[in-house]
Amino acid sequence: LLYDNLNGSVQNKGDEEEKLTDDEEPRVCGVCGDLANGYHFNALTCEGCKGFFRRTIKRSNQLRCPFLNKCVITKNSRRSCQACRMRKCQAIGMCKDMVMSDEKVLERRVKIKKKKILNTPVQLSSQQERLIQELLFGHRSTFDSAFSRFSGFRPMDRNILPVNTHKQTASKLFNPLTECPRNACSTASKSTTEPTSSPSATSCCLSSSRFHSSIKKQEHHIRNDVENRCVFTALPHVADLTTYMIQDVISFSKSLQDFQSLTMGDQISLLKGAMFEIIQIRFNMVFNSKTSTWECGHITYCIDDAVRAGFQPLLLEPLFRFHHTLRTLGLQEEEYVLMQAMSLFSPDRPGVQQHSLIDKVHENLALTLKTWIDCKRSGPEKHLLYPKVIACFTEMRTMTEEYSKQILQIQDIQPDTITPLIMEVISKSSSNDL
Repeated sequence: LLYDNLNGSVQNKGDEEEKLTDDEEPRVCGVCGDLANGYHFNALTCEGCKGFFRRTIKRSNQLRCPFLNKCVITKNSRRSCQACRMRKCQAIGMCKDMVMSDEKVLERRVKIKKKKILNTPVQLSSQQERLIQELLFGHRSTFDSAFSRFSGFRPMDRNILPVNTHKQTASKLFNPLTECPRNACSTASKSTTEPTSSPSATSCCLSSSRFHSSIKKQEHHIRNDVENRCVFTALPHVADLTTYMIQDVISFSKSLQDFQSLTMGDQISLLKGAMFEIIQIRFNMVFNSKTSTWECGHITYCIDDAVRAGFQPLLLEPLFRFHHTLRTLGLQEEEYVLMQAMSLFSPDRPGVQQHSLIDKVHENLALTLKTWIDCKRSGPEKHLLYPKVIACFTEMRTMTEEYSKQILQIQDIQPDTITPLIMEVISKSSSNDL
């Protein structure tokens, strides 16, 4: 009976049983006369005779009656003669072909378990909730979307690349196409310390034909600058902005317990590998996809500012597409901070020693992000959100390499402008200057 109670519930539907409803009159088992609870193996039986029939079919030994094969099977005597009880089962129509094999039983148990899991609402564990709260606290403490703490920077000089006075569409090299209105990249407040030294500082939107002409003008300006003046006019300001972002990313990383538990060498390796990615993830939070600009508090930037800083299309084109792609996903703050942490804890960064420990943290972060999306998102698009986020990491990896190359090229052309902290981030050495 204990065996029946443990296994009967698993095999009920597989046994082709039909339970009696509460409204039906009580009926008796066709084998022993006990109270029947439904049809089992094609006959009306009780739970006891159902289990007996199933076990007997699975056994290969032959049953024999110690008497005259005429035993009367009742509720009290059904255990005294298995042979007569089995004949009675067959006589009332119980079918051995309906008995599930052990393999089928196991398969059905797996299916029931999977179905139960699918039907169970997905919930964040308490550990995942704490992880998200830790990341949010660290992020909010180190990222100010108004950039109010960004001060004392070298001014933005937008003298090069004069801007047309009419509206222009965004570069056809960039996808999706967006219309970028005039004055989109102007300073939004007169209180800023950034001087606007020329009328061209009020607008800097990029068009398809002007993108490559902008590069040509930069090259022409470099060739003519024989007196070694500042050839990349926006570079000092962009370098200060990047340094400011690097310092905040370092502070964010140091606020995380898992990061603090790593060796100093691995901390530096992770920061160097993830710095560009985390900065871009943070910049995406202030990216306006309608105007194709980055609204950093009192200053608004556009892609032309990166051109003025010396960066080339091989980086800027995929970077521009990346920001449009990521922004269209409509990520929530929790998803942005999980992305930052996943980028930080990437075990395949050069120089990393504690691979297994970092990989475990990364897997936990990835699972937390997926669970968050399953819990908090709705609609059919939520099933595609996670793989789309993962695809963005692949794009950033490629851009990181190109970014480092272009920084070194810019440094060769215009030395002593890029800050030592930026050079330390892109260096392949394992110094502890960070």
